Amino acid sequence: MAELGFSNVSKQFDGAPALQGIDATIRSGEFVALLGPSGCGKTTLLRLTAGFDQPTAGEIRLDDQVVAGHGRFVAPEAREIGIVFQSYALWPHKSVFANVAYPLEVRGVPRAARRARVAEALALTGLTAYGDRMPAQLSGGQRQRVALARCLVFEPRAVLLDEPLANLDLALRASMQEVFSMFHRRTGATMVYVTHDQGEALALADRVAVMESGKIRQFAAPEVLYREPADCFVAGFVGDGAVVSARLTGKTRGECMVLDVLGQEVRARSRTATPTHVSIRPEAITLSDSAMLRARVTNCTYLGGRFRLSLDAAGETLVAFSSCRAAIGEGVGMSIDDVWAFHDPDHEVRVTGMPSYA
Repeated sequence: MAELGFSNVSKQFDGAPALQGIDATIRSGEFVALLGPSGCGKTTLLRLTAGFDQPTAGEIRLDDQVVAGHGRFVAPEAREIGIVFQSYALWPHKSVFANVAYPLEVRGVPRAARRARVAEALALTGLTAYGDRMPAQLSGGQRQRVALARCLVFEPRAVLLDEPLANLDLALRASMQEVFSMFHRRTGATMVYVTHDQGEALALADRVAVMESGKIRQFAAPEVLYREPADCFVAGFVGDGAVVSARLTGKTRGECMVLDVLGQEVRARSRTATPTHVSIRPEAITLSDSAMLRARVTNCTYLGGRFRLSLDAAGETLVAFSSCRAAIGEGVGMSIDDVWAFHDPDHEVRVTGMPSYA
């Protein structure tokens, strides 16, 4: 499996920037998700990696081999990169076995070796019993497994997945997430997974590159993105909660600084001496009738075992979890502790970020 390297990679379409100065390394055998809203550049980066497009500037490497940049361009078929598309891209007139075997036929692999490798790929993806079926006879999840087996069969240096679960229903998506995780564990493949669904990215990936406007805003493990977002965009896009402006008090409490947040002194973790904002996750909020900070319930959603409350506190929308249902308009007391503080010069005014839910 290959290490993927990107050095100052940029791409323009008709003079408009799609990617701007991408610098990143994806380690051999790592599962990385490219996460961001539509139009952020994640699919463009995937296409550049596959060789479907050429970068306007910068360099792309597979291990020590430059595949794009500085006057060099390696064709897609010579990169030995497997791709799983959202649309499956299966031959409708070929059986499952023939679809999976196709990359080996193109490469001239002898028949006996071809049959053995296809059988292995079908077994790995749970499709052994479906080899003689046609794509039209399969469910969406089964077709996606065929696409994965076809990608696996020629032992690619890296595997690229372009929103592979977007066309599946919720139950199938959860099942296929387990398939992708199993596939990665068994093969140790270097995998790059494009998605706009934060749930998929956080559940599957070793690290996640959060992208916005053609740039990587933060590239870190899922737990780091959640606990220690780099800026207002990452804090608002990844996970639940809110982003609120904060003010230094000059005080400390243990190893943490104390900030003025919504008029209250709040303990905060940080890597900067000059934070401008805090990320307030639901876990940082404790509901208590005796707490001085007051809020009004604006929404209450049952999640199974607990309720998710949207709270209006001093004009900011916060999120808290409760074991009891709350009435819309009800007043509650709350305390805030152990938030993450960061410096974001691009947001001089307060920013409240609420992510979408898949």
